[in-house]
Amino acid sequence: MAEAARKLPPLMTVAEFLDWPGDGTSVRYELVDGVLRAMAPASNTHGTIHSNLTRQIGNHLEAVRPGCRIIVAPGIQPKLRAAWNHRIPELGVTCVPDRPGVLMIPDAILLIEILSPSNAQDTWSNIPLYASVPSIEEILIVHSATVKIEVLRRLADGNWPDNPTAIAGLDAAVDLASIDLVLPLANVYGDTYHATA
Repeated sequence: MAEAARKLPPLMTVAEFLDWPGDGTSVRYELVDGVLRAMAPASNTHGTIHSNLTRQIGNHLEAVRPGCRIIVAPGIQPKLRAAWNHRIPELGVTCVPDRPGVLMIPDAILLIEILSPSNAQDTWSNIPLYASVPSIEEILIVHSATVKIEVLRRLADGNWPDNPTAIAGLDAAVDLASIDLVLPLANVYGDTYHATA
């Protein structure tokens, strides 16, 4: 661990971060105000929710919104302090075609974070920066320790609400206006301990 810590640059720009070969380990990083922040490994529950969301949204886009695609761990360069921040949400949706050599999701319309108790502070610190990206219409915060999804949706005037709307319970559904999908929480939390409790 000390060996890996010695390899971390003290401060980086986004351009340097994108060229950085990594620290020689399997640890994933995002860039937070020029400083590398390690991303914690996901739990089984977190991973199952991630897979469920990817499958549900991907199947929906293929059937209803051809030309749009879901991307796992898309790089986001926020408008705020853009040269010093490269954040990595769990999932993102864009309707821009894939092109070679693109390292960040272009014109994302939906970003999704999965909130675990171990990453709550880091996750919430990313949300205002995601909201600074002009193309983003919705941000989902999906809780892994409880059956709850919080939704932030850009208002008609271009601003964001002060607080997210919370949707909870396996009988509930979240309306993703950005991609025309009503997503039952039972599908998001399927095959997790929440579904069998």
